[in-house]
Amino acid sequence: MRLILASASPRRLDLLARLGLVPDAVDPADIDEGVAPGERPGDHARRLAREKALLVAARHTGAVVLAADTVVAVGRRILPKAEDEATARACLALLSGRRHRVLTALAVVDAGGRLRERLSESVVTFQRLQPADVEWLISRGDWQGKAGGYAIQGAAEAFVRALQGSHSGVVGLPLNETRLLLAASGA
Repeated sequence: MRLILASASPRRLDLLARLGLVPDAVDPADIDEGVAPGERPGDHARRLAREKALLVAARHTGAVVLAADTVVAVGRRILPKAEDEATARACLALLSGRRHRVLTALAVVDAGGRLRERLSESVVTFQRLQPADVEWLISRGDWQGKAGGYAIQGAAEAFVRALQGSHSGVVGLPLNETRLLLAASGA
């Protein structure tokens, strides 16, 4: 059975390797990731993962397609992917000393076209960040392109006081849920 990863994330590729899986192809979906009016964080993550999986499955008939999307949320507010330092600083200021949720939605389309989905939700608590902490995190650069302006597998992990849930889910691919979905899909 061919396995297609519908993501350009090197982290997701590395996490799949922990399961002993190497996709036959990596084919990122190019979709609009904007938040629909009134859309809740979990619904947003699920919708994006589903859209990515279905789009890529249409290009790879008969393959198993795995897609994911990760959202960082404070309450109902969805934090952006940090594409510049100002956005990363704003995200880190909001997360400083607070709990937030990281939701990673998975969508798998099996060889017969059946869609299966799961949502992993974790709660991360940051310590209060001092200005020097923020500047150090910004200087490391691993905030670039990351939801919420940080990568838990990078320098930001030094400021995590607590994590309830899946570490791999916060990174971007919850391994337990991924394993179960892929097994159910014949991969």
